Amino acid sequence: MHFLPKSLFAVILTFSFAVSAFAGEISPREAVNHVGERTTVVGVVSQVSNSGKGTTFINFGGRYPNHVFYVVIFKKNGHKFPSVYSYKGQTLAISGRIELYKGKPQIIVSSPDQVQLR
Repeated sequence: MHFLPKSLFAVILTFSFAVSAFAGEISPREAVNHVGERTTVVGVVSQVSNSGKGTTFINFGGRYPNHVFYVVIFKKNGHKFPSVYSYKGQTLAISGRIELYKGKPQIIVSSPDQVQLR
């Protein structure tokens, strides 16, 4: 008799975890509406570039300056991303806190664990 309620509870719990995980992913265009939140942005990389000081930028939704979202990898962490240029044209999931910098949403990445190829 107790099997049915426990099974039903387990199914509901599993379903709610699945919905929560899915709801945590947003598109690059939606990132501007989630500034200050920790989330995962999923999209196709439009451009990968380096500044003169060694900072790497991964742009989504267009090339600089028309991109809608970007990822920043500072020089001190660049060695952790040896194949960063291979990301161009790939679908990536970027996890972290969204910040606004000069009117554009960004996530600063310091670990490869924050970047997943999809």
